[in-house]
Amino acid sequence: MSEYTDMAEKLRVRLEDLLQRAEVIEDDLRHPLDADWSEQAVDLADDEALEGVDEVLRAEIQQIRLALLRIENGTYGTCAICGEDIRRERLEARPIATRCIKCAEAA
Repeated sequence: MSEYTDMAEKLRVRLEDLLQRAEVIEDDLRHPLDADWSEQAVDLADDEALEGVDEVLRAEIQQIRLALLRIENGTYGTCAICGEDIRRERLEARPIATRCIKCAEAA
């Protein structure tokens, strides 16, 4: 794990940020609807947009957790398709990458 300690720390910081943002969104989604029908329509449209953002955040949270698990179990940086090493530059640009450039481009 020592080879990717810095990557793990960056992932943990990003994870914490995403979790905080997701919590704010969830709190906003829990608010009761206004009694005014026109306000309800606006609130529902806003909620729909927030739900979309929340889904994206949750997907990234899951990918980060999986990347941290790969770091922990020693498979981080290994292409899930061909088994070759994923270049450090790619991991720095996309820390959740599971495939090397060659395999990612082939997909």
